[in-house]
Amino acid sequence: MPKARVDRAIAGAAVLFAALGDPTRLALLQRLSRGGPASISVLADSFQTTRQGVTKHLYVLAAAGILAGERRGREQVWAINPARLADAQRHLDVIAHGWDHALARLKAHVEGS
Repeated sequence: MPKARVDRAIAGAAVLFAALGDPTRLALLQRLSRGGPASISVLADSFQTTRQGVTKHLYVLAAAGILAGERRGREQVWAINPARLADAQRHLDVIAHGWDHALARLKAHVEGS
């Protein structure tokens, strides 16, 4: 894979994981994964924060591609983008695979000594 493409993939992953690195945003994702798409007002009722606070978190998740908002009448309804979460899983799988290889090399080294 060309270096520029790898750099873009890593930058995209950094945005993704930065968005996931907040407890409120993770809680919003859990709420949406359990209950399906929901409006800001419905989501705000589930949290100890203002609607504005929830909205800011939703926009961070949307900027990372994790959520998509859709206008339904006067409300914005938010839903999870499963493809973007699959991207996160792929990045974690690459990291886990690297660790598995590193541990196998360490084990071989220790047992060979």
